[in-house]
Amino acid sequence: MKTIDTDRASSYDEPPKIPLAMHKKSTSRSAFFNLRAMIGLLCAATAYFILIPITSGQKPSHAPSSLDGATWTFTGNLNTARFLHAVTLLPNGMALVTGGLNNTFNATSSAELYDPTSGTWTATGNLNTERYEHTATLLPNGKVLVAGGSDSTGNASTSAELYDPTTGNWTATGSLNIERTEHTATLLPNGKVLVAAGTDSTFTASATAELYDPASGTWTATGDLNTARNLDTATLLPNGMVLVAAGADSSQSASEGAELYDPVTGTWTATGNLNTARYGHTATPLPNGMVLVTGGFDDNGTASATAELYDPATGTWTVTGSLNTGRSGHTATLVSNGMALAAGGFDNNGVSSATAELYDTASGSWTVTGSLNNARGRHTATLLSDGMVLAAGGLDFPTINASAELYSALAPTPSPTPTVTPTVSSTPTPTATPRATPRPRPTPHPRPTPP
Repeated sequence: MKTIDTDRASSYDEPPKIPLAMHKKSTSRSAFFNLRAMIGLLCAATAYFILIPITSGQKPSHAPSSLDGATWTFTGNLNTARFLHAVTLLPNGMALVTGGLNNTFNATSSAELYDPTSGTWTATGNLNTERYEHTATLLPNGKVLVAGGSDSTGNASTSAELYDPTTGNWTATGSLNIERTEHTATLLPNGKVLVAAGTDSTFTASATAELYDPASGTWTATGDLNTARNLDTATLLPNGMVLVAAGADSSQSASEGAELYDPVTGTWTATGNLNTARYGHTATPLPNGMVLVTGGFDDNGTASATAELYDPATGTWTVTGSLNTGRSGHTATLVSNGMALAAGGFDNNGVSSATAELYDTASGSWTVTGSLNNARGRHTATLLSDGMVLAAGGLDFPTINASAELYSALAPTPSPTPTVTPTVSSTPTPTATPRATPRPRPTPHPRPTPP
């Protein structure tokens, strides 16, 4: 979505009927990362019809095959269109989708299950609390812990609840000590869940972290991060430590900082900085133990095509091959052949993409693969037990998708990955693109009273 001039946007005194949360936080950062920022632009209801072309027409049953033979094929639609939701692969092979924002831009409490055998979605028990931008973590006992997130008024939550796949019901569990949204949640080797960073209801980035103990159902504060951040990533490393990378700092600027959490000591230690400051990126653990970070936005609202690798052995980041398409709000999934699949996301103007590409760890390069049937950003992507990737929901502004599709990788298995970091030539200079104009946060509008 293109940035709307502040003076012009502020002239619209009657915003559409959307959550107050969507008006609260609108920064120089592009519309992707935070629906509160993105939908803040919806206050200029007339303007978005000018800036964003709306397409119509019947979609094909599957996207055209790419040169590598891989395709995306439609599967059953979600019962509720949504984005900024969470997904969890259950031990029975089903995918549990929870919460998100629905097609009225309100937080939903609905949850549903995808059955790969039938290709259909079935409603399951509703969450006790509606939420979006929350986390959902599979526990060792087979239950799913959902924590934090935002409600329809944009307030961050302290609530947490557990889903039991055997009953299809949700039960409240201990509340977080700190309200948070846009945070991370990581299952540790000891069975506890580390929740870190995020923002509160005043949009202040947090440096706090806490641990959930499934045995007691309680949260305990642990060491604070060195840098407050949100819209970052958290990755469990093979050595049991957790790598938190980049994000937006307390001044809401893109960060290049990274740090490690040690579950033994409960402390954070700074590690090497990324080469590119970013937020709204992805982090994917690779089979060789390295972590691949891709895309994201910088402070100018530019969707980055850069990618880099973190080596836990040296604590350093190395630039690797650039994506063919700059993107943020995308997904990056390690597929069964050891490659990383980047799909969808938003470009510099906040326009959703249908493109997808594969990263080969051996060559350090990206290859275009089959495109999604529907452009989408802030969707979810899940590697299923059969090796297919399920993409569900997402935003193709102004449409919120209920569609879901499956990626089938028919490309040959890549050559074995060297144990050393691949040497990659310098990243080509991308073609210059218009950058989003920074603008101050608008004054929040009260949510209209329904007639």
